Amino acid sequence: MNHLPSLIQDLALILGSAAVTTLLFKWLKQPLVLGYIIAGILVGPYFHLFPDVVEIESIQIWAEIGVVFLLFGLGLEFSFKKLIKIGSIALVTALCGVLTTLLTGFFVGQLLGWNSMDSLFLGGILSIASTTIIIRAFNELGVKQKKFTNIVMGVLIIEDLVAVVLMVLLSTIAVSREFEGLELAYSMLKLLFFIILWFVSGIFIIPTLLRKFKQLLNEETLLVLSLALCFLLVVLASNAGFSPALGAFVMGSMLAETTKAERIEHGLKSLKNLFGAIFFVSVGMLINPAMLIVHWQPILITTLVLLVGKPLFATMGALFSGQTLSTSIQTGMSLSQIGEFSFIIATLGLSLKVTSEFLYPIAVAVSVITAFTTPYMIRLSEPVHLYMEKVLPEKWRDRLGRYSIGAQDVPDESAWKKLLRQMVLNTSIFSVITFSIIVFCTRYLEELIPSMEGKKLLLAAVSLVLLAPFLWALAFRRNNKEAYAEIWMKPYQRGPLILLQLSRVVIALFFLGILFSRLFTPWHALLGVVVACVILFLFRARIRKFYGKIEERFKSNMNQRATINKGKIPELLPWDAHFASFTMHTHYPFIGKTLAESGLREEFGINIVRIRREEDIIDTPTRYERLFPGDELVVIGTDKQLNRFNYFLEHAEQHFKSPAKEVGLSLQHFKITPNSTLLGQSIRSSKLREKIRGLVVGIDRNEQHILNPESHLIFELDDVVWVVGSERRVQVFIREAQRDKE
Repeated sequence: MNHLPSLIQDLALILGSAAVTTLLFKWLKQPLVLGYIIAGILVGPYFHLFPDVVEIESIQIWAEIGVVFLLFGLGLEFSFKKLIKIGSIALVTALCGVLTTLLTGFFVGQLLGWNSMDSLFLGGILSIASTTIIIRAFNELGVKQKKFTNIVMGVLIIEDLVAVVLMVLLSTIAVSREFEGLELAYSMLKLLFFIILWFVSGIFIIPTLLRKFKQLLNEETLLVLSLALCFLLVVLASNAGFSPALGAFVMGSMLAETTKAERIEHGLKSLKNLFGAIFFVSVGMLINPAMLIVHWQPILITTLVLLVGKPLFATMGALFSGQTLSTSIQTGMSLSQIGEFSFIIATLGLSLKVTSEFLYPIAVAVSVITAFTTPYMIRLSEPVHLYMEKVLPEKWRDRLGRYSIGAQDVPDESAWKKLLRQMVLNTSIFSVITFSIIVFCTRYLEELIPSMEGKKLLLAAVSLVLLAPFLWALAFRRNNKEAYAEIWMKPYQRGPLILLQLSRVVIALFFLGILFSRLFTPWHALLGVVVACVILFLFRARIRKFYGKIEERFKSNMNQRATINKGKIPELLPWDAHFASFTMHTHYPFIGKTLAESGLREEFGINIVRIRREEDIIDTPTRYERLFPGDELVVIGTDKQLNRFNYFLEHAEQHFKSPAKEVGLSLQHFKITPNSTLLGQSIRSSKLREKIRGLVVGIDRNEQHILNPESHLIFELDDVVWVVGSERRVQVFIREAQRDKE
């Protein structure tokens, strides 16, 4: 009889218990994360009613892989460009909520008599809200169309980034065991350096790589390639002294800027769910239920911090950013829980052996309690707002209203402010690139070149060639031509502008000095700098042209996804009315009618500002535009108007009855023959979708299956086309399409 490895038995036990508890929690309409945690308690070493896991260390390794997948998935949803577009509203709200909650958690730990490390980790654990729990609560309560949910989603994006930074800081403090300002500053600079280096190089290389191998990237190869890139950066991050989770998060954020992001996210979903389940079960395995009873007081106090303190702090942040009292309270009361990142931070403390054993189960217990209370807190936000409207003096309400309106009138930035901001960004990026090239050439490339006469001169020449375009950009690239011209037109401001330009040249010369000083003696290094300056001056036109190509490629890669997805609506507006999108289904009563006939504006008070129909975008449609199934409507209205419209759409299906035989949808296929009328036409030009009132869902071509082909794809000979549509119409169309061309 073959011996079954203990790890396989443990996985069977973990996944079996997780399956049972998650089915139960799904039936109870509770977050599945809680089911995983309870499953972990049941199979953990502190609960003996069921068999226990044997190889806990092996399961912990699987759990670490789960953390990598979780952070990789969050990175795919994150996007640094999305962070830039969020604006000050979510930024102010998030930072106010996170920083004040972190400090409150630290002081609570001190009041409880804990040591500084336990208190600091408690603050970090309490400061990050749960994306998973909040999104589920929004879906269940049907409030996704309200304005405050957009702000909350922006806050969650920023909190995810803050959590990654917190992990780095807490790791640094844990290793040094002291709050050293210089050590923290060094860690932050080091983090900033590597994030800039990874992000810039990744955006330049990865989209180009995906574009080159586009024809070879099916679902399987794309998933394997993206995971290879993920674990490559995980290894690099670990070797650089960071958490592996940081590498996974940064790689996810880089891939989020590519056009393959949705496909990667779709392919990763099953793996993320599997390893995520193992991670959360492992969280439960570390909980000793007896400790929850012993430490009920810290659990109660920290729960109150989340249910009262965090909502209050986030509400104040939203008010500071210029939101109304209603939106601010709804935003704050949605952020009253902790979740997946808190577990990761708590696990970090245990793995580094710097936190006490009681902190971990306290964090999990607070997470369980606040996960249950989240839907009720969101529901209570409206009554709390109405109560505050009654209690607050009229003068206060008027001041808040005036401040909210005034906060939206952002004055134009001065030319100096624009120029300085661009200069700091320009200098930071090119300094990182330049320094990285110098280190690469003088440390790693030097080892690859065999010893020979003139080796250092060869290294200097290669380094100078690689550095030339970036040194030119660092010293001379115009950051903001409009602002530069505006300042230059004022003679009394030309002096500071010239000094600013000279400072950039000095920085470039400084890096040249670093390069030659690592290769030669001081006097030879000085001579090398002079010679290099002469060479760069003589070839300045070619260098500038070459840099222009590099920048053009980078911008093209950076904006690739935005170009494909152009026409998306803004997420936040500075007034009560805001945008929302709705997808049209066949059972809606106004399908097939014009906008004038539908009466949507008169009935609900909303305005339709855009219709997205497959790849076509109809901006500000006329009253004669008809609505069809699959149309995505972008509408503008207040929370009340959008909720009424959303409620109407959700209940439209209940009033729509259609016999099953009338549906007649079927999946069918046909082959493109030499005589087919479709041969040589694109899906769009053939009008195939309109003729069958259905969709082309796949094409088999040369042993390759193309799922959901794009509308510009051309039908080729021997293609097997798979369509879903009206059974009768598909049959008629197939007969007509196979007729001889006249």
